Amino acid sequence: MIDEKLLVTWGGTYRTLEKNEILFSEGTECLFYYQLVEGQLKWVNITDDGKEYLQLLINPGESLGEMPLFDDGSYVSSAISLVKSIVIRLPKFSFHELLKENPEIHFELSKRLAQYLRFKFFLLKEMTSNEPEKLVVAVLNYLKDTQQYVSLDDHLVHLTRQQIADLTGLRVETVIRVIRNLHVEGKLKIENRKVFLFE
Repeated sequence: MIDEKLLVTWGGTYRTLEKNEILFSEGTECLFYYQLVEGQLKWVNITDDGKEYLQLLINPGESLGEMPLFDDGSYVSSAISLVKSIVIRLPKFSFHELLKENPEIHFELSKRLAQYLRFKFFLLKEMTSNEPEKLVVAVLNYLKDTQQYVSLDDHLVHLTRQQIADLTGLRVETVIRVIRNLHVEGKLKIENRKVFLFE
């Protein structure tokens, strides 16, 4: 999202995370802007009974946890590394100064936050249907249409069934059954345990 060299120029430093290490926790104070350099992170809410609700998967070049940088609230979700990862972090004050000097970056961040908010509105609307098949189809089509987690060339879904379950709030067993039914109905293809969407 923001050029790495620019972040370093403004005082950005690197931090290495081991697999399953927590970068920040829901409810804690936001002190830094974070951007992933290597690896993959999940941005999740965890319920009292330990169930994870996936907000986003973060890939290299993407930022996360930006909301409290703008509203001075606490983190709304936790960020956990899925594999050994490297992030670059910039202190909050320096981040604000960088945005003042580079309004085009501010605009791009605002656009990304708006896209995220749009997806959350879409997801909430679809979750009210109480029809798991309709929810899974709608989410997969939305991700394909917005080019998130779906390859452009072959329409391979880059989410595990567990991640789809965590994203939609469904049980993984339900997602497995729904995807199998959609395959039988010819609405998607399963090949070597991978899910492919049709155009």
